Amino acid sequence: MPSQIGLIGIGLMGENLALNMADKGFSVSVFDLSPGKVERFVSGRGQGKKILGCQSVPELIASLALPRKIMLMVPAGKPVDEIIETLMPLLERGDIIIDGGNSHFSDTTRRTRMLEGKGLLYVGAGVSGGEEGALLGPSIMPGGSVAAWKSVGPIFQAIAAKVDGGVPCCDWIGAEGSGHFVKMVHNGIEYGDMQLICEVYDVMRNLLGMSAAEMHQVFKVWSEGELKSYLIEITRDILAVKDEDGLPLLDKILDKAGQKGTGKWTVVTALDVAAPLTLITESVFARVLSSMKDERVLAATVLTGPQARFGGDRRTFIDDLGKALYAAKIISYTQGYQLLRAAAQEFGWKLNYGGIALMWRGGCIIRSVFLGKIGEAFDANPELVNLLLDPFFRETIGLAQQSLRNVLAEALKNGIPTPAMSSALAYYDGYRSAKLPANLLQAQRDYFGAHQYERVDQPRGMYFHTNWTGRGGATASTVYSA
Repeated sequence: MPSQIGLIGIGLMGENLALNMADKGFSVSVFDLSPGKVERFVSGRGQGKKILGCQSVPELIASLALPRKIMLMVPAGKPVDEIIETLMPLLERGDIIIDGGNSHFSDTTRRTRMLEGKGLLYVGAGVSGGEEGALLGPSIMPGGSVAAWKSVGPIFQAIAAKVDGGVPCCDWIGAEGSGHFVKMVHNGIEYGDMQLICEVYDVMRNLLGMSAAEMHQVFKVWSEGELKSYLIEITRDILAVKDEDGLPLLDKILDKAGQKGTGKWTVVTALDVAAPLTLITESVFARVLSSMKDERVLAATVLTGPQARFGGDRRTFIDDLGKALYAAKIISYTQGYQLLRAAAQEFGWKLNYGGIALMWRGGCIIRSVFLGKIGEAFDANPELVNLLLDPFFRETIGLAQQSLRNVLAEALKNGIPTPAMSSALAYYDGYRSAKLPANLLQAQRDYFGAHQYERVDQPRGMYFHTNWTGRGGATASTVYSA
């Protein structure tokens, strides 16, 4: 019997996805550029399952039922293009290539258009959940050739995580690169969530002087309430792990963060489509600053700051920390959804914003009970332009904002860096301001560059220039928005 799907790339994610598919009753053909990987897999973890090891791409293609479905789990960029070039001459009209890696959405758009022009179908599927998710049920975000969904949908929805008694964390996202775009935004929000948690940990450790065991207990409480999420749960667990000498393992890990680039992609794209993604941007730069370990160690010997001392009520402040984290998390998701909306307008996509939140409720790294509220907000108002305008989020952040202000005031006074939380409050205060100082900015631009400005006492869309120095004349520059 021909296999129902082929998978190229038997790395950590590919291997576990193949096992997941086989466990759900699908027959899978696998291939890897390293032949030894295939043999080890089919004779090891894949032994006795409906998994066929192939030693070449033609062998894999010949083993598949029509329309052929081939999922690529290889590094983004050139490796994907190279495998596509290898596959194209061997495929027939209607066959489907699926990229399950972390490809840039613009590459997926390019590949979709190119392959559709040759009669083939292409799917860019964001897959989140790491090793465990791939094996037990990830969140899958597919987009590309809509005609492919009827063939790949049953497989993806079978292997995806399930919530609410069986609803799969997978649905069709939209055209071209939209699936990988949604996965990119997911990863950006993940950067924000992780940085916010790290800042709260830093305040607990360096301002309150809490031990790992004490922090573990706080995160344990948070993991059972409104902050319940995968990242809160793993932070709780990390704080409880001890090294061989009985001391907290976390204290022995070097404070130098890595990244693979998807956070940077999110920030660059936000600039391209003019979405104010300030919190996630600060989260990316926080990782960059952490990577400057040697410079920071030197700077610590010559640059001064306040000695951290906390004189308030500890229990009350820890309660403020939880509420501050929740408020900042709301801002992070608000900005992520503003980016999704801006991109949909820019690229002509029709995105189901509530559906995206529900897809993130299980399997993925940012899964949390909080996402259900986002789904409800967009179900109630599909045209919602900003999460902060939804009644639940408006009321929630209204109640939590003072805690965020309290935490940031203490952190600033005591020299504890909180870039992501600080940007959250700055965004909130900016968004709720009917008038910002941009009038002065426009006057400055007109003064030095004759870029013109609008007036509050004249219709919108009318532009004016002032000869501020008396020497500039009446000639004005063009009006533009970048």
